[in-house]
Amino acid sequence: MTDEPPRPSRRDEILLESFLDMMSAERGAAANTMDGYRRDIREFARHCSVSGSDLAVATPEHLRNHLQHLSASAIKASSQARKLSALRRFYLFLYDEGVRSDNPCAAIDSPRLTRPLPKVLTPAECLALIETARAQPDGTPEEMRLYCMIEMLYASGLRVSELVTLPLSTVRGNHATIFVRGKGGRERLVPLGEPARRALHEYLQIRAVFLPPGHKGAPQYLFPSASAKGHLTRRRCHQLLKELAVLTGIDPDRLSPHVLRHAFATHLVEGGADLRTVQSLLGHADIATTQIYTHVARERLRTVVESAHPLARAKAQNRR
Repeated sequence: MTDEPPRPSRRDEILLESFLDMMSAERGAAANTMDGYRRDIREFARHCSVSGSDLAVATPEHLRNHLQHLSASAIKASSQARKLSALRRFYLFLYDEGVRSDNPCAAIDSPRLTRPLPKVLTPAECLALIETARAQPDGTPEEMRLYCMIEMLYASGLRVSELVTLPLSTVRGNHATIFVRGKGGRERLVPLGEPARRALHEYLQIRAVFLPPGHKGAPQYLFPSASAKGHLTRRRCHQLLKELAVLTGIDPDRLSPHVLRHAFATHLVEGGADLRTVQSLLGHADIATTQIYTHVARERLRTVVESAHPLARAKAQNRR
C-alpha cells in the first residue's frame, strides 16, 4: 500500500478557482495557460499541506523550501521559474483581493536562467525536408497532408497548436494570408508563400479522406482527425515530422514543429527582416522574446555597422 500525496484543502481549491476565474475573465488567459497555473499552484498547495499549512497562510519559507525541493528533484531552472511565476500571480491576486495582507513571493528571487539558443536547421536542411515530403512516390493522402503541414510550418512560423487547430474557414478562398488566433487570444494575419499555397490547395482536394464518420467537431478543422477534439493532435504532428527527418537523413532529435518555427524566424532575420516584422509574424507579445533570433545574424549585423557607420568609415579611410 502506497501513501497517496496530500490533497489541497477545500479552501485552497476555492482560492485557486477564484484566481483562475479572474485570469480567464479579466486577462483572457488561454486554456493551456490556465491548466499550467492550476497544476503548479496545486503542487505548491500539496507541499504546504505536508507541513500543516495552506495557500492562504503560506510563508516565504514555504516557498523557499518548495523551490529547494524542485531543485533537488532535478527540475530545470526554467520550469522552476515558470512555477514561481504562477505563484507570484496567484499571491498578487490574493493580496489585491484582501485575502492576504502581504505577498510572500516578494522576497523570493527567481532561479538563475541561462537562456539556451533555439535549435535551428539550415535553409538547405529545411528545403531538403520539403523536397522529401513532396517527392514521396506513392502520393498518399497522408503524404499530401504532411507536405502541406511542413510547407505551412516553415512558410509561416506557426506554433504547432495553431496549425492543428486552424479552422477550415480560415483557408477558404484566397490563401495568400491566413487568420491565426495565438497565445492569449492574440490575433494576427500570417502570409503564405506560393509553394505553401499550392501545397494547401492540393491537400484540400483530398482532405475529406480524414473526416471521421459521425464526428461532429472534426469538419470545422483544416486538419480533421478522429481525436477527442476532432483535429490532428500535436503529438501526432511531432511524430510525423520525426519520421520525415529520418527519410531525409536528418537526426530526428533535431526536428520538431517548434524547430521549424525557430528556423522560419532565424532565416528571416538572416535575410534582413527587421525584428518588429518578425515579432508580428510570430505573434510575440514582447519583442524581447523575438530578439533571441539575432544570434545567428551577429556577423551580418557587424558587417553592416562597419560598412555604414560614419566612425567606421572614417577609421577605414585613415588606414589607407
